[in-house]
Amino acid sequence: MTAVEVAVAAHAALGEGPTWDVRAGRLIWVDILGSRIHTYDPASGRRTVLATEQHVGAAKPRAGGGLVVNLRDGVGLYGPDGSGDSGAGPQGATEPEAAGSAPAGGSFRWLHREPVPGRRANDAAVAPDGSLWFGTMRYDEAPGGGTLSRIAPDGTVRPILDDVSVSNGTGWSPDGRRVYYIDSPTRRIDVFDIGDDLLPFGRRPFATVEDGFPDGLTVDAEGCVWVALWDGGAVRRYTPDGVLDRVIELPVRRPTACAFGGPELTDLYITTARTGLDAPHPMSGSLLVVPGAGKGLPQPEFAG
Repeated sequence: MTAVEVAVAAHAALGEGPTWDVRAGRLIWVDILGSRIHTYDPASGRRTVLATEQHVGAAKPRAGGGLVVNLRDGVGLYGPDGSGDSGAGPQGATEPEAAGSAPAGGSFRWLHREPVPGRRANDAAVAPDGSLWFGTMRYDEAPGGGTLSRIAPDGTVRPILDDVSVSNGTGWSPDGRRVYYIDSPTRRIDVFDIGDDLLPFGRRPFATVEDGFPDGLTVDAEGCVWVALWDGGAVRRYTPDGVLDRVIELPVRRPTACAFGGPELTDLYITTARTGLDAPHPMSGSLLVVPGAGKGLPQPEFAG
C-alpha cells in the first residue's frame, strides 16, 4: 500500500493549488475559502501564512520574486516584501494560524481587475511561456458561469474558454505541445494541442472519471497526468495515451489537487478540503504527501 503522510496538519476549508517553488525550495498552496496563502519548507518545517482580503484561487511564484495570485476580482501581484513571511511554526501544527499570519499588504497591485457579482477565482497554472492561465467559476456552480483566460506579464488578457462551469486543473506536456484541462462537472480530463501562437486548439476528451470528479492535475516527467478526485478519495495517474495505470487511495474524501515537490521533485503533495462534509476525516484540510511517488517537472514562474 502506498504510504500517505501528513506534511502539514491543518483545517483548511478548501485547500488547493499546490506548487513547488524551485528557487525557494518550498511548497505554495492556498485555502480558497479561508483566504489564505500558505508556504511550507519540508527541509526546515518552516511555514508561513498570508491572509488575503478576497477568496484566493491560486498563488504561483514570479520570476522577479513574490507571487501572482488569482483572486475573486481578478489577478494581482505580490512583491517579495508582501510574501507573508511572518514567522514559523513546527511541522504538524494543527491550525494555519499556528504558523503566523500576515494581513494582506506589503507590495500588492492589481494586474487585471474584473469583478463579476457571484463569481470567484479558482485554479490557475503558469504556462511554459510564463503567462498565467486562470480560471473562474460561480459560487453557485451554475453551468457555463465560469471562464478560462490567459494573462500575459504585461496584463493583456485573452479569453480561452467562456462557457466553463468549474474551471480546474491545467497542465502542459513535457514538450509543451499539449495542454490538459478539467472542467470538473464534465467528469473529463480534456486535451488540446498548442499552436505556434501558444494558444490551444483541437479540444478532445483525454480520460473520463466515473468515481468522483476530476479536480486539480499535474503532469510528470514521463508525460503522465496525475489528477485528484473530489469525492473520489484518490489520485489517479494516466499515461500519455489516456490509460489509467496507477491509483493512490487516500483516507480523505475530497482531495483537490496534486503537485510534485522536494529537492528531486519526487514527492507528491496533495491538498484536501473539509468544506461540505458533515463528518470530515481528521486529515481533511491538511496538506498530504506521498514520498517517492514519481518524478515531476519544474514548474515555470510567472514572467510578470
